[in-house]
Amino acid sequence: MSAIAALTPHSSPLTPHLLDPGFELTLRPMRYPDFYEMYRNAIRNTWTVDEINFQIDITDLHSKMSPADRHLIHRLVAFFATGDSIVSNNLVLNLYQHLNAPEARMYLSRQLYEEALHVQFYLTLLDNYLPDPEERFKAFAAVENIPSIKKKADFCFKWIDSIQGLKRIETREQRRQFLLNQICFAACIEGLFFFAAFAYVYYFRSRGLLPGLSSGTNWVFRDESCHMDFAFECVRTIRAEEPDLFDAAMERQVRDMLAEAIECEVQFAEDVLSGGVAGISTRDMRQYLQHCADNHFAKLGMAKQYDVRNPLPFMELQDVQELTNFFERRVSAYQVGVQGDVAFDHAF
Repeated sequence: MSAIAALTPHSSPLTPHLLDPGFELTLRPMRYPDFYEMYRNAIRNTWTVDEINFQIDITDLHSKMSPADRHLIHRLVAFFATGDSIVSNNLVLNLYQHLNAPEARMYLSRQLYEEALHVQFYLTLLDNYLPDPEERFKAFAAVENIPSIKKKADFCFKWIDSIQGLKRIETREQRRQFLLNQICFAACIEGLFFFAAFAYVYYFRSRGLLPGLSSGTNWVFRDESCHMDFAFECVRTIRAEEPDLFDAAMERQVRDMLAEAIECEVQFAEDVLSGGVAGISTRDMRQYLQHCADNHFAKLGMAKQYDVRNPLPFMELQDVQELTNFFERRVSAYQVGVQGDVAFDHAF
């Protein structure tokens, strides 16, 4: 029996399920308090784009970075320009209407706000990094005119479109398709495409460059980590309620999905690193992606596939650095403080 099929359900057949058709409206009695706590924690984690200063970044771009470095950054911001909009579309068009728990929809509503905030951050980033209007236009059109970004976008749209016309989940096959969409969102889009992009940012931070970009990315990283946690918790909940959906065929689909996502991201790495960026290579990025994929397999109750270490030493302390920076800033800059324990368990 596969690891996926071995989970034990936590509810009886008469208990309502998260993917039951309909639109439950009442929060009491609350069936999924973990989702509500995730929503409350997200509210505490508020930040604004106006706090980020890009002046040092502009100096770095013009005087401290090589043409290969600048090519990497220009490609990176081009991906950022549309990446979160793709995520937002999936939230609104596919996920919100099918997660039948008001506390889950509360979290998705907050996540949608955070995705809009990220789009604002990347818009501001582009305005500062690419003052030429024609260059900015090309960046926003990256999903059409940059092959390595188009490949990632096409991968995303394939899974988004797979349930685009699904207005009501009725059959076992429709539930499986929804789960594959959710797993793709958590493990591939957030967990590979965005975490690889963050790795490039923190590579530059390890060189003492682009503090504005890294400061904003700290908070985006925090948000995206929470988004990924929520998506994986949804998958875990559905698995517990309906374990028969997860079988050997589903496991093969998930492994194939992540393998394809890795190849998409490696093609992007070949593009952004094509000029020869000192201290990071395509081989490093492939191994890092495989390392991340194994962490995602573990969250899905599956055995590791690649069994490789993290080859990027500047990412090992990322959780600690990000958390420290966030709290230091919150003490002086925010009226609403973070309360309670906040921890990351991602070994990225």
